[in-house]
Amino acid sequence: MSLLNEFKAFAVKGNVVDMAVGIIIGAAFGKIVSSFVGDVIMPPIGLLIGGVDFSDLAITLKAAEGDIPAVVLSYGKFIQTILDFVIVAFAIFMGVKAINKLKREEAAAPEAPPAPTKDQELLTEIRDLLKSQRDK
Repeated sequence: MSLLNEFKAFAVKGNVVDMAVGIIIGAAFGKIVSSFVGDVIMPPIGLLIGGVDFSDLAITLKAAEGDIPAVVLSYGKFIQTILDFVIVAFAIFMGVKAINKLKREEAAAPEAPPAPTKDQELLTEIRDLLKSQRDK
């Protein structure tokens, strides 16, 4: 099998396609969470601690000189990124927890065995008749 055929077989497997869809949706979800944290969560938290905007929190290590920009340690952006991660991780945890609960409910309810077919019923009757004649 050529390398191209092997790659084609690998690329169209269900798991690879599912993973690609998950990555694309995850990237979009990450943008939504970043907006949620930056635009909804952080302003009230900043207001509670005295009107601080976390994205502006920084320490200037070296001031700007002419064409050389300032060297800044932007720890506020880092705090916001950590909060983004915590919210994304919690949302994923809740999703996985819900999926696991559904799987447990499916596993807990075993299916009843199917009823015997007409052929099976007739064979059972014949077997019982033969057994009763042999026992006589």
